[in-house]
Amino acid sequence: MSLGRIGQQAKQCLKNQVEYRHLNAFVPLTTCLESTLQDCEKADERHQNGNTLSIIDGQLIAIKDNICTSDQPTTCASAMLQGFHSPFPATVVERLKASGAVVAGKTNLDEFGMGQVPKLKSGPRSHSFNSIHGPVKSSWTILEDSRSVGGSSGGSALAVQTGQCFAALGTDTGGSVRLPAAWTGTVGFKPSYGMVSRWGVVAYANSLDTVGVIGRSVEAAKQVYNVIKGYDPRDPTSIPSLTRSRIQSHLSRRLTIKHFRIGVPREYLLKELHPFIHTHWSLALQSLQRKGHSVHSISLPTTKAALAAYYVLAPAEASSNLAKYDGVRYGNKASNDRDKSDVLFSSTRGQNFGAEVRRRILLGSYTLSSTAINNYFIRAQKVRRLVQDDFNTVFAMKHPLLEHPKETTSSSSSTKEAEEENGVDIIITPTSLNLPPLLSSLRDVDDGDPTKQFQEDVYTVPASLAGLPAISVPVPTSGWQQVGLQVMSQYGDDEMVLDAARELEGALLDGAEAGDERRIEGNGDCM
Repeated sequence: MSLGRIGQQAKQCLKNQVEYRHLNAFVPLTTCLESTLQDCEKADERHQNGNTLSIIDGQLIAIKDNICTSDQPTTCASAMLQGFHSPFPATVVERLKASGAVVAGKTNLDEFGMGQVPKLKSGPRSHSFNSIHGPVKSSWTILEDSRSVGGSSGGSALAVQTGQCFAALGTDTGGSVRLPAAWTGTVGFKPSYGMVSRWGVVAYANSLDTVGVIGRSVEAAKQVYNVIKGYDPRDPTSIPSLTRSRIQSHLSRRLTIKHFRIGVPREYLLKELHPFIHTHWSLALQSLQRKGHSVHSISLPTTKAALAAYYVLAPAEASSNLAKYDGVRYGNKASNDRDKSDVLFSSTRGQNFGAEVRRRILLGSYTLSSTAINNYFIRAQKVRRLVQDDFNTVFAMKHPLLEHPKETTSSSSSTKEAEEENGVDIIITPTSLNLPPLLSSLRDVDDGDPTKQFQEDVYTVPASLAGLPAISVPVPTSGWQQVGLQVMSQYGDDEMVLDAARELEGALLDGAEAGDERRIEGNGDCM
C-alpha cells in the first residue's frame, strides 16, 4: 500500500496506539488498521487531485465512548451497556466522516462520565479511573504509580497527548474536557451550549452536556470544531440557524477588537491554588500586557455557590436520564437470579451500575423528591441564574439571547461606549487548583473532609452552568507539572475565545522560548 503524507501520519498514530496500549486510552478492539489506512490513502488521493473534503480530510479523530458510532460498540465504560451497538451514529460523527476525517477508535472514560477512585469517599471527582475497561494511566509514572489524567474525557486527552490521533472528541458537563486537557498538556475546548449537536451523545445532564474538542494546538481544536458545529433539527437543544445568524450579528463588534480587555476574578484567587499554577497564571497575564492587552480585576460573587449548585443539578438530571437503564427498555439484564422481594430491575441496576453511578442516582433522586426539591433543586436553579447574571454583568457585550431594554438613538452610542469601557472581553483563570496528583494519593485522601475533591472543579463549573464557551490552553512546562489556563467569553462568541486562546498560546510560547521563569515583577490591578 502506497501511503502519502496523510497516510504516513496515520500510520505513526496507529503505531503510537500500539506503543501506548498499556496506558488504556482506547477501549479494546475499536481500531481496524487495514481499513483506517485505506481511508487515509483515499484522503491522500483527494488531496493530490485537489478534491479535499475539508481541512481535516484524512486526519484521525478519536471519539469518546459515550458518543454513538454505528460501526463500533458504545459502552460508556459501563457493564450496563457492554456490547451495545447503536443503530445510528451521533451527528458529530456523521459530520466528521462527511468531512473525510477517519475515526481513530473509541476512548476510555469514567462510567457514564461520572468518576471516582475506589475507596475515595471525599466527593465525586473524575480521574478516568472508574471504567469497566480499567483506568486511564498517565504517561508520567513513579514506581508504577500513575498520575491522574483528569476526567471524564481522560482517554481522549491522553490519546492526543501521546500522538495516538490528530484530535479527539470528548463531552464536557462541568469541566470534563478542560481538566483532562490541563493535566495532559493539551488544548481542551468547550463550545457554547447548543452550538454543537448532542444527538447521539449518551446523556449525563442534558442542560450541561456539551461536545468538546481536544487537540494539540488551538488551531487543531478550531479545525475540528468548525466541522462539527451547526444546527441539527434532531437535537431540541441545538441553536437554530436563524438564531445563530442573530448571535453573529449581535457580536459583530468583536471584529473591531485589536486588544483584549482581560478580566481576572477576585474570587478565583483561592488560598488552595497551587503556587506553581499561580506563578504561571501571573506570568501569562504579564506577557499579554506586554502585547498591548489590558488586565482588569472583576468580581464574580456567586462563584462560591456555583459548585454546590452544580452537584445538585447534575446528579438530579443524571438520575432522570439513567432511569431507562433497567434491563427491559435499555441495558444488559442482570445475570444472577433476583430475589422474590426485589423490584424487577433492582438486581440489574445494582449489578451493572458502578458505585459512583448508583451514588449519584440516589443523590439526584433525593433532591428531586417532593420533600427536598424546594430546598435543593429549585434553589440550585436560582443560583445557576445568579452565576449567569454575574457573567453578564462583567462582559462588555450583552448576552445575545436575552431581551434588553430598547435605547433611544441619542443614548445608544454613549451607553455602548460606557459598557465597553467598563466590561471585559474575556476572562482568564487557571483551569485547575492543583497539579495532576498521583492516583495513590487520591485513595489516601482524608474522609473527614467531604468537600476537598469537589474544589478541583471550582474554575470549570461556572462556565458550564452559564453555558459559556471556554478553552484550556497548556502552559509549556517540563515533565508532569502540567498547567492549563482557561479562557472564557460571552455566550455565543466562540470565535473570540478561540482567537484569545491563540493569542494566549503565542504569548506562552514566546515566554517559554525566552526562558520565562523569572520572578513576577508586579501584579498591578489583576492579582
